[in-house]
Amino acid sequence: MHSHAERGNETHAERGNETHAEPGSKTHAEPGTKTHAEAGGATYAEPGSAVGGLAVGRPLAGVGVMSGPPADPRLPPVFPFDWAAEWGEDQYGPWVAFRLKGVRQGLRWVPPGRFLMGSPAQEPERWDDEREHWVTLTHGFWLADTACTQALWQAVMGANPSRFQGAERPVETVDWDQVQQFIGQLNAALPGLDAGLPTEAQWEHACRAGTRTPFWFGDQITPEQVNYDGNHPYPGGAKGQYREQTVEVKALPCNAWGLYQMHGNVLEWSRDWYGDYPADAVDDPAGPEAGRGRVARGGGWFDLARDCRSAQRNRWEPADRLGWLGFRLARGP
Repeated sequence: MHSHAERGNETHAERGNETHAEPGSKTHAEPGTKTHAEAGGATYAEPGSAVGGLAVGRPLAGVGVMSGPPADPRLPPVFPFDWAAEWGEDQYGPWVAFRLKGVRQGLRWVPPGRFLMGSPAQEPERWDDEREHWVTLTHGFWLADTACTQALWQAVMGANPSRFQGAERPVETVDWDQVQQFIGQLNAALPGLDAGLPTEAQWEHACRAGTRTPFWFGDQITPEQVNYDGNHPYPGGAKGQYREQTVEVKALPCNAWGLYQMHGNVLEWSRDWYGDYPADAVDDPAGPEAGRGRVARGGGWFDLARDCRSAQRNRWEPADRLGWLGFRLARGP
């Protein structure tokens, strides 16, 4: 486990609210979809059509439907949902989006699978709590394609606690208990959404997107890929930019499953209590029943490169509110 205290009790001066553009950002409008006026302008695939191997049907009241089960068990068993405003499939896989008070949040399908969680003994600058072990996730799940934005938080909670203001920047300075309140109010506003936080295992599986390297990019990162303290590169890397603040949630590249900034920008709360990893292979781990703080993953703008690795674990008290600590929504087992 790594604590930011190891970097010293640095005082952060308040900085300007610079707005960052989103180079290469996408709208994810599904080609060939049809706009239905009765759906309030939302974009839907034509009912009964096949979208990238998925049989698509119009949502019924209270039920997300498909015209038959998916041919591939790795695909979502229900698609789309009655709360969905848009859906489809692109080069990253199936996606779905909801809207609340004009704010859009996309979610990506993360397939089930078996992966090595933690880090190998030879990984540079690893920590002792990263024991490598096989994990099998028997069910796929939906994960937000970005960290929760300030715009979405404001739409649900009516206020914005973030230190670095910007509608498309990630919300931060929110503790774990506040996030649970946000999730409860969001689910009440969109019945059937059933959003939550990812487990630690789900988060790492999604971050890696099939890779085994320290970062999904490979063995090295740069500030052009990840928002971290470029004064402290990963071993073998060169020093680079230190932005000293968050950037917009789609300002930097997404991984092979369409998930943006799983490394850096803001740490992301997980569902799990912090505890030791098992020695043996496990299926669908959900962490200990109680622990010494909640796990946060991914590293943030304030962190060293080592702290942004796929295997990096951080422990924070549920009441901690920090300017580099946010979260990402999940939906599924």
